[in-house]
Amino acid sequence: MVDQRSVDVGGVRLAYEVSGPPDAPPLVLLHGLGEDATDWAVVGPALARSRRAFALDLRGHGRSDWPGDYSLELMQADVLRFLDVLGLGQVDLIGHSMGGIVAYLLAEDHPQRVNRLVLEDVSVPRPREQTTPTRPDGDLTFDWEMVLAIRRQIDVPDPRWLERLSEITAETLVVAGGPRSHVPQDGVAELARRIPGGRAVTIPVGHLIHHAAPAAFTEAVSAFLPASVGVRPAR
Repeated sequence: MVDQRSVDVGGVRLAYEVSGPPDAPPLVLLHGLGEDATDWAVVGPALARSRRAFALDLRGHGRSDWPGDYSLELMQADVLRFLDVLGLGQVDLIGHSMGGIVAYLLAEDHPQRVNRLVLEDVSVPRPREQTTPTRPDGDLTFDWEMVLAIRRQIDVPDPRWLERLSEITAETLVVAGGPRSHVPQDGVAELARRIPGGRAVTIPVGHLIHHAAPAAFTEAVSAFLPASVGVRPAR
């Protein structure tokens, strides 16, 4: 059963979905650009069998606040406050695409808060050709101003993001989408190499791995995550 909840993380209200045994170790799921917590629905039940799974709507997405002020660093700060407000000391963390950047920024800045880290089809942060995306027609489930702000950061990332990958202490699994993904796969492989204790696995179905191959994705993630022992209960 999935419960929909929300919490104030310092002036911004984040919506989230929670599922899994209340006394199980906490697992936090961070979606990609333009998605929300429901993006994890296809793999959530499997992941929540042995975890208390928290799937967030990051700021500017879904049911969370759209405050008009956006950056990947602000999203990272929101996630950290989320952990603090809910009393989650150390968590396992899964991030897809943009959510993967937020996840590794948190693991860089607060390594003691991340036990194991899963990055789904995320490339090493290097400058790339800047483009201006076209707004889709109709109503959106995310703030278009957020998309423009985040795309600018991804196109021209802060050099410190790359430099500090070596400071991540969490064991890390990088799941690559293979040649069908639009994300440069050499960059995904380099990300895994730059993180101490990083390892990589390829599931060659494209960028949306957990959608295109949910069984293979959950099998790889479940094999990587530690056994459910010695962790404080999560709310």
